[in-house]
Amino acid sequence: MKKYCVSFLALSTLIACQNTDIKTVDIADVCISGGTIYTANDSQPTAEAVAVKSGKISFVGKISDAWCEKNTSSNRKVINLAGDTLYPGLTDSHGHLLGIGLREITLNLEGTTSVKDLQDKLKVAVSTADKGETIFGRGWIETHWPEKRFPNRQDLDAITTDHPVILERSDGHAYVVNSKALLLSKVTKNTPSPFGGSINKDVEGQPTGMLIDNARNLVSSLIGNLSPERREEAYIKGAALYASRGWTNIHSMSVDPDDVSLLNRLANEGKIKIRVYNSVDLLDERSMPSMISGEPQENELITTRAIKLYSDGALGSRGAALLSPYSDDPTNQGLMLIKEVQANSILEAALRNGTQVNIHAIGDKANRMVLQWYKDAFKAVPVAERSNPDPRWRIEHSQIVHLDDIPLFAEYGIIPSMQPSHAIGDLHFAVERLGKDRLAGGYAWRKLIDSGSIIAGGTDAPVEVGDPRIEFYAATQRKDLKGYSNDAWYPDQKVTPQEALKMFTAWPAYAGFQEDKLGTIEVGKAADFTIFDTDIMTANGDDILKAQTVMTIINGEIAFKR
Repeated sequence: MKKYCVSFLALSTLIACQNTDIKTVDIADVCISGGTIYTANDSQPTAEAVAVKSGKISFVGKISDAWCEKNTSSNRKVINLAGDTLYPGLTDSHGHLLGIGLREITLNLEGTTSVKDLQDKLKVAVSTADKGETIFGRGWIETHWPEKRFPNRQDLDAITTDHPVILERSDGHAYVVNSKALLLSKVTKNTPSPFGGSINKDVEGQPTGMLIDNARNLVSSLIGNLSPERREEAYIKGAALYASRGWTNIHSMSVDPDDVSLLNRLANEGKIKIRVYNSVDLLDERSMPSMISGEPQENELITTRAIKLYSDGALGSRGAALLSPYSDDPTNQGLMLIKEVQANSILEAALRNGTQVNIHAIGDKANRMVLQWYKDAFKAVPVAERSNPDPRWRIEHSQIVHLDDIPLFAEYGIIPSMQPSHAIGDLHFAVERLGKDRLAGGYAWRKLIDSGSIIAGGTDAPVEVGDPRIEFYAATQRKDLKGYSNDAWYPDQKVTPQEALKMFTAWPAYAGFQEDKLGTIEVGKAADFTIFDTDIMTANGDDILKAQTVMTIINGEIAFKR
């Protein structure tokens, strides 16, 4: 017999601990108290104690009424939070789990400060690469660089012309490539830009090396397919990283349909311990099966019932589709990436077979068009012909919305899925792109909530860091990480701490058809908890960003412990 003490927290005190076989201990049969417990349930916002039985919440309330006080047996297990704070398990409603993992195992350009810094990082990668090997990296963003421009092929050629180089912008909507990559892909001054893409060219008509949106496909064959081993490694690393940050669930976007079986296997093997709600790329008929609520899953942690489409590009690379031209590029209104007739056929089919649809839309034109497409589909397919009368379709990002269109989200029943960190990064350059007036409908969390919408909060990692502290800070403070804001940032669009908490708990649960078992701390729901050493609901500014994850718990099982 081994002596086994259940300890949820580094600073916790276990009031009851006994000699027992470790295999016989059910760590889910426990009462947690000793710190503030936020439930995300408006009818009972906080509690003194939570009890868990067999992976489900069995009690929420006062410590004097809790199971741990009434049970006097020697087998009771009581966890003292010792001043730490318990929340419902946090959900990232929009991330890319594979990309999050790949960022950890490929050339990571996050935090690159200039063209020279980009070159220095590339030089290190070249020094360890095999002869002729394609060098791929991701994460650069030029908006704060001293050069005030995109990188170009000449910048990369200065480091290597022997290796094809493809470096992806942080938003995932643009590549910068070197001359070798253009040569091998046969991209020249005479190559036309594809539909939904742009080959940026210089004054002489030569490609600059910047490929926007669908133009990236011209060089994608040089990247090569991920080996099964590398793909598996990326998923495992991404999930472990997310558990360490306090996430219990991710709505994973743009998932390859072939990866669904892999994710189920990894969950079955205990290699992925967080929940994953898949929104798969529409590649072929496998991408839109009939995914009716209640259909058995291969693993309880993995859910697949949605598809992901793209209507436009990104604001930073000027690919977001706008109703009027860019303020800093008067000849450009961005790019639509899907045609209306194509979208209509997909949406009507999805309504009939019960598939949730999540469409990327950033610009005000793209958001208006997607709202109209959704409305048209609802009209074309009456409720009686739908597999699911409550489709809960979403617009991913809902970033720049015309003020006239904001009420339509609630009117049509469309969920805006938004990433607060986009605002505190983008607003440094968005005034140049759009002007102040258009930003009145930009990152408009307050206006959307006040109009009757709920917001599924996410990160868009690896575009952003993927840190719940940053997202909560951005949502409640509407300032950048150095505390800066101004009137063009529309500080009145920030949300309350309770609303921010629901953006990452209760509202994502609804957006993923999981509100009956996730999102709030209520009796009967899954014991998914995030524990921080800081009360981010009352903390201000930097104190939110300094919070540390103490533990991540899913179904009563520890997925991460500091």
